[in-house]
Parts: sequence; structure tokens; C-alpha cells
Amino acid sequence: MMARSPSANTPADPRRMIAVSSGKGGVGKSTVAVNLAVAMARAGLRVGIVDADIYGPSIPGMLGIPGNAPPAMGPDQRVLPYEAHGVKVISMAMMTDDDRPAILRGPMVTKYLRMFVSQVAWGEIDVLLLDLPPGTGDIQLTLAQSFPLTGAVVVSTPQDVSLRIARRGLRMMEQVQVPILGVIENMSGFTCPSCGAVTHIFHQGGGEAIAADLDVPYLGKVPLDPAIVDSGDDGVPLVLARPDCPAAEAYRRIAAALVQGEAGSDGIVLPFDWRVATGAGKPAPVAATGSSSDIPCALDHDAAGLSMRWPNGESCVIPSRDLRLSCPCAACRDEVTGRALLDPGSVPLSVAPTRIRSVGNYALGIAFSDGHDTGIFTFRALRKMQGAQPVDV
Repeated sequence: MMARSPSANTPADPRRMIAVSSGKGGVGKSTVAVNLAVAMARAGLRVGIVDADIYGPSIPGMLGIPGNAPPAMGPDQRVLPYEAHGVKVISMAMMTDDDRPAILRGPMVTKYLRMFVSQVAWGEIDVLLLDLPPGTGDIQLTLAQSFPLTGAVVVSTPQDVSLRIARRGLRMMEQVQVPILGVIENMSGFTCPSCGAVTHIFHQGGGEAIAADLDVPYLGKVPLDPAIVDSGDDGVPLVLARPDCPAAEAYRRIAAALVQGEAGSDGIVLPFDWRVATGAGKPAPVAATGSSSDIPCALDHDAAGLSMRWPNGESCVIPSRDLRLSCPCAACRDEVTGRALLDPGSVPLSVAPTRIRSVGNYALGIAFSDGHDTGIFTFRALRKMQGAQPVDV
């Protein structure tokens, strides 16, 4: 049932990279992630899970993978994930005992997360699920900034406090330009195994209401079932242990909804790393679709500056020196007051971008000819930047 995955010579390049998130703990997010992954695998997809909850990993146990079993390295020095029930897995739980907490500062957490996604021999997979810890902290930001996520799924219970916190998680994902694929209402009613009566322990309909209020898809509800706990403890997910129960059917419906269609956006293909002088890595333009997406559908640079065109047909040119003077990094602008710290006299008139790369789904990282390379410019900020000159399309 469980085996190490074969080595792969290519980096992780999943067709869909989906974050499974929640505003607060205790809503069953990891259980949802595991059952969705196995349901997708049973439907014939090649699936992987990154257990991104570095401090509280639980995915391996739910899949029957022993803890403290460090993964091996392949001949290409890439980490070999474990595989269980047709799903490839990487987790901090494989590297530490249950009694040994991962005591790590932020930079080390970031290092592990990036390794789990980009330095693991995932091979050819269709879907990579990222099981995030609850909240809106460093881990969520690191993943959003480092990788072009297809989107995020937000898990909540129908309880009012859970829904209020889930709303914050939804807003956080929106701010970093991660599309919301939908809301899942977990623990939605308990069906008595004896009489069949349904008791709504945590109220009902809250997940659907918040999805409607925020204008995001409602993926469905998963009922409470004691077998979910038993199957997780046994290392055999519910969709395998009790495939005919209502909860398993709900997981399959939600999994099918998530993988319908192809990954992509209305803008240029992400990620990219463009060396401006040579043109290497420059993203190919795509046709305007008329959508309001903030991801540009074309980028170019010449003597006039950085030109950008968006899916709705809007276009502008930002002069190179104006771009440099507008750098929002902590060295150039006070993080609290927003006051400019950069002396314009120190910036050459001939300054120009030398490297432009995508940052997650929401920004450009730009290096300049004066050696400055820490600026991250959000797509929204670029559209509003002072000095941008409108161009008729």
C-alpha cells in the first residue's frame, strides 16, 4: 500500500497547485485535504500533498505513513516523497518524532516550505495540494509569494465564529491575488446512525451564506461522521474505508468540482524569470479577454520604460527611472509611514530593469542596473503607480 516514489529529473510542475486553508484550527481542514487527495487519485489523477503545517503536521498519520521516517534522496539530489493510497506526500512529520516539536524560526520554516514544493521529486503530477496551517501568517504568505497557486479552498464549520475567521482568510488570499476556488462547509450536521435524524450541531448554511456574500463558489458540505475519526486514526481515509457513506460521497463531489477544467488565468503564464538584456525567460503575451484580472497579459521594455497590458485592454508605460523611484521595499520607503527614504539624486537617469520575475500570483520582483534588487511591485500598485502614462489601445 505504501512505497517510495520513483526519482524524477524534473522539478515539481503540477498542472494545478491548490492550497487548502482555514481561518482557525479544529475545522477538519487536514482531514478534508487527505480525503480530497485520495478521491482525486481514485479518479485517475496523479496527486501530491505538501503538509505545509510545519509545526503541527498530521497528513502522514492519516495516510498510514510512519512518522520519523526521513525520505531518501534520489540520484539527482532531490527528495523522494512517500506514496500511500496513490498519493505522494512530503511532511515535517517524516523528519521528527511525535515527541520532538519542530522548533524553527521563520527563515527556516520558509526554507522547508520551498524545499517541500520545489526540491521534491514529484514527477509528473496533475494536482499538488498544499495543506496549510490555520491563520494568515508567514506560511501562507511564503507560499503565495513563492509559487503561482492555481487557487485556494477555504474550509470552515457552520459555527459563526469559524465563519467570521474564515472570512479573514478569504480576504487575505484575495489580497495576494490567489483565486478563491471555493468554500467547504465541514462538520455540517450529524446523521444519527440508528434513526437517520439530522442534528445541526454547529448551525447550518453558514458556509453557503459566506460564499454568496463574498461572491465565491460554494463547493459543498461534508456531514459529521464518527467513521471519519476512525479512518484517520487507522491511516485509511474515509473515501476508501467507507466509500458509500454520505461524507465520502461529498468528498468525491468536491474533488471533482476542483479539478474540472484546466489551470490558468487571464494573464501571462506564471512563473517566469525574464533577463531583460537578452530576452531570456520573457513571458509570451496572451490575448486580452475583457476580464478584470490584475495579472497582465503582456509585458515589454524599451527606451520608454516598462509597458504593461491587462486583460481588459487597459495599457500603460512606466518610465524606468519612475519605476525605480517608486520601489516599495523597506530600504526605499518607510514601512510604517510610507515616506520615501530613497534620495532621487542617487538614482542615475539611465537606470533600467535588468531582471523581472513573477512573485506568486500577485507581483513582480524587479532588479535594476544600479544594483538594487529587493523591490516587489504588486500588479495592483503598478496599475496605479504615479508617473504611468496612459496609452491608447
